[in-house]
Amino acid sequence: MTSVHVQPETTQPITATSSQRYRAVWRWHFYAGLLVAPILLVLAVTGAIYLFKEPFEEWRYQDVRTLSSPVTAARPLSEQIAAAQQVRPGAEVMSVIPPTAPDRTTRVILQGADTGPFAEGVSVYVNPATATVTGQIDDSATFMRVVRTIHGELMAGVAGDRVVEIAACWALILVATGAYLWWSGPRKRRATSARGRLRRVHAYTGVVAGAAVVFLVLSGLPWSGVWGAGLQRLQETTGSTTPSADAYPDTSTVPTLSGELSHHPDAKVPWAAERLPVPPSQDDEHAAHSGTGGVLQPGALPLERALAATRPAIRRCPAAECDLKILLPSDPTGVYTIVTAPRRDPADAQTLHVDQYSGRVLVSYGWAEYGLMAKAVEQGIALHEGRRYGVANLIVMLGACLALITLVVTGVWMWWKRRPRGRVGAPARVTSRRTAYGVIAIMAVLGVLFPLAGVTMVAVLALDLLVLRRVPRLSRVFG
Repeated sequence: MTSVHVQPETTQPITATSSQRYRAVWRWHFYAGLLVAPILLVLAVTGAIYLFKEPFEEWRYQDVRTLSSPVTAARPLSEQIAAAQQVRPGAEVMSVIPPTAPDRTTRVILQGADTGPFAEGVSVYVNPATATVTGQIDDSATFMRVVRTIHGELMAGVAGDRVVEIAACWALILVATGAYLWWSGPRKRRATSARGRLRRVHAYTGVVAGAAVVFLVLSGLPWSGVWGAGLQRLQETTGSTTPSADAYPDTSTVPTLSGELSHHPDAKVPWAAERLPVPPSQDDEHAAHSGTGGVLQPGALPLERALAATRPAIRRCPAAECDLKILLPSDPTGVYTIVTAPRRDPADAQTLHVDQYSGRVLVSYGWAEYGLMAKAVEQGIALHEGRRYGVANLIVMLGACLALITLVVTGVWMWWKRRPRGRVGAPARVTSRRTAYGVIAIMAVLGVLFPLAGVTMVAVLALDLLVLRRVPRLSRVFG
């Protein structure tokens, strides 16, 4: 993105100090926008598409998710799971999502080829009335899975995640510097040229949608590798996420965390519960038995009985507004994990760990136990995904994505039209050291708040001082 700089009115001159400061901010805005524009464009396009994940997949997979007639009497869940396992013998059962309506199928998620963070399995859909498989979908190869992977890591794993985080952090700096340029710049003449009209579109899009773009970035950063991990540590330090130790007396003997039970995006515990320690099932008589895959451990309760035992502890999960997800124990000491996943208000989310032998609720962790920051993050995620307030929320988030696309396109277009031959066309360096150091100090504060952006700032300054200014040809090109 470029700046909204225009020629000053002759009747309103700008002081030399203000002009120097304006040019310094403009230079940062110019280069930052030029470097991260392609990434921001990808994030905006994929984000806009991913907003429609649920309706798209409902339409795309309706043949396996929806039944022609409602079910009046369902077969036991253990029988339905066994039918799903016959499709992929030996595959571990990751989770089970019972139907939310009489005309819906049961979804059994089996381990696929991928493992690790965000690994998705294979969803096998079973008719509850007959315990027969209606179809299976490799969740790692769906269209929306590809969109999500591009949006989160550019199909490049950890390196891609870091690049996305850098671009997102710089987007905040672009909004901040763009707002300064718009607010402190000279009055604008009425746009008559094509470039002038582009400048106006760029400026007013940023003014109108800047807050929404900032919210999109901030609500997405908790998923990032560096900034998100730092936020988790801050929450743990302040006690804003970790529940009271009274819920599980000896956490030193519980190495497994709730977030490690499933990495499937459709069968995860809420973000705020990912650091919740998982207690073991306490039935010593049955804990000695062997078993794998979390299905029908010797002496374990059937899923129906485990759900029935859990129901009184579930605070709110109406079928029309909430999915109930069951993560199965992977060994004899594991637990049933019941996750309520509300489609709108995250305040209805709850994570329960249930002893697989007795059905006793060992831990119940929901909105009442969330800390202030955890609540803010969960609400931010729901808003970010466009599901908190239904269609209105979706439209606002889609508008923010379209605004970001407009800012990138108009910014790059303006630069392309004004660039001199053989040069980048960046604003000239400031000659006042005091002004330069002042702007750098402000940027340093932003760099501390967003570490990866700070690292890239240092890299850019070092490149400018040690290379660009010392090589005459490069100095002419980059200004």
